[in-house]
Amino acid sequence: MAGHSHSANIKHRKNAVDAKRSKIFSKLARHIISAAKQGGGDLETNLKLRYAVEKARAANMPKDNIERAVKRGSGSKDGDDFEELMYEGYAPGGVAMLVCCLTDNRRRTAPEVKYTFEHGSGNMGATGSVAFMFDFRSIFVVELGESDEDSLMEVALEAGAEDLVVEGDVATIYGGATEFLPLKQALEEKGLSILSAETGYVPQNSVKVESKEDATKILKLIDLLEENDDVQNVYANYDIPSEWIDEFQA
Repeated sequence: MAGHSHSANIKHRKNAVDAKRSKIFSKLARHIISAAKQGGGDLETNLKLRYAVEKARAANMPKDNIERAVKRGSGSKDGDDFEELMYEGYAPGGVAMLVCCLTDNRRRTAPEVKYTFEHGSGNMGATGSVAFMFDFRSIFVVELGESDEDSLMEVALEAGAEDLVVEGDVATIYGGATEFLPLKQALEEKGLSILSAETGYVPQNSVKVESKEDATKILKLIDLLEENDDVQNVYANYDIPSEWIDEFQA
């Protein structure tokens, strides 16, 4: 089984998760509000809303926060008109990046993302310049626990997964994007501890980062982009040695 591990991203962000939790919850709530407004507040009939709620639950967003966001989206026809946008570009070292946004004002978001790229030692590209390098998939990061790679692989395959990559004490499990909900349920039923669950973009190939200077700039650029309230997710095809990431977090 092959695939690009998201473990490095998890490790990079782990120490900052608590500090950013309120911002993360705010972005998740925006996603829920948008989905509820587009398709109504019924999770059984609004698949997009179900995906948004499941992602919020996986991030341990409080139940009350989720319910308020659903009510806000399904109960209001005014305001909160969010638009999904994706920007493409390059970070230092030729690393390709996708920046997924949910915004109520593209005239604000586009120049802000462009500015961040330029002042983060990167550059924003044209539509289609890097998107073809990524596949849209279901992505689950789970704790390895007492399992070894072979036993976890067997569990993942039985649950309907396609790929699995183990790195340290966590594993990244991949599946088809349309299989997100049944796969998440199957993994939970098998007793796996899910650290994150989402549908997102997975690079087909990775770019090895040759210098610590470039690695620092890449991770800094990702952090700067994620500080923007309109940015939901940032995906990149970098391959940075885990010991460098540990050193940066020290």
